[in-house]
Amino acid sequence: MTKGDSDLGEQALSKAFEMGLSTQLDAAEDLNAEIRTNPVALMQGELESADIQGRGLVIKNDLRTEQLTVKTDGLAIDPLKAALGQIELTRPTNATAAVELTEADIERACNSDYIRQKLQSLAVTLNGRPVQVSAEHITFSLPGDGLVAIAASVILDETGDRHQVAFRAVPAMGPQGHEIVLNNIQIESENTSAALTEGLLAAAKDLLDLHNFTLSGMTLQLQSLDVQPRKIALQVQAYVESFPGS
Repeated sequence: MTKGDSDLGEQALSKAFEMGLSTQLDAAEDLNAEIRTNPVALMQGELESADIQGRGLVIKNDLRTEQLTVKTDGLAIDPLKAALGQIELTRPTNATAAVELTEADIERACNSDYIRQKLQSLAVTLNGRPVQVSAEHITFSLPGDGLVAIAASVILDETGDRHQVAFRAVPAMGPQGHEIVLNNIQIESENTSAALTEGLLAAAKDLLDLHNFTLSGMTLQLQSLDVQPRKIALQVQAYVESFPGS
């Protein structure tokens, strides 16, 4: 196989990676994959690396990422299927990912149908008795100093009474490495029910689990979390058992 053939093979595989990933996305403003290999390795189904760059990617559950960069270790694929434009891993691989989320990205996810359904008829305790509440539109901001600011209208299902929930908190990596926890809760002055705030946080904590936004065939482990004004930067380790879309 000549160098030109190798370049063509890399280009074809890069396009196959892009097409496979696109099947797992609801939208993508820009998506590019760059595969590196050599003629002998390519014939044996061995790839040196795969680098993926994306901007404005919307994955399942309406989570948009402003920027996404993924880098993998060496990949082993089925060479016959690759010749047909299909990517099938023959062994798992590791990857690292850098993800940037803006305020607007996160607020959009908070108000997606997926999240809104999980915030309906939540069982919480108010004034010593169990009640069910539903959250309406959620506002989210990143004011700086490592804080997130969240506000929502909460309606008591039984009576229709409306309460305002508003607080600031410090997000941090959870002990399992795949979830984000909120620490140092600061109740805002417009908050009308601290009890409802605590109940809502307890009932909805699973929404901050990365498993809710994982592509098929991947297991994610959060490595670092950097909360900046107006954006959050994540570093993630991924264990990839099968290529998304394969």
